[in-house]
Amino acid sequence: MVAPMTTGGRSYAFRVPCRFREKDGYVVADQLRTVDEVRLIRRLGRLSTTTMIDVLEVLQRMFAP
Repeated sequence: MVAPMTTGGRSYAFRVPCRFREKDGYVVADQLRTVDEVRLIRRLGRLSTTTMIDVLEVLQRMFAP
């Protein structure tokens, strides 16, 4: 599963602010996609540990009872 990143848009409850490749944007956790590994050609990089923790917290709020 992947969560897209946008460099535009606004801050919403399920979007996590991030910085990637010197661009500010949001991880759009409310638009998760399932993607076949074959389509993932190369790794573009990694988000910071802090951003990943924030994304996991948002996902827990979305899916936890």
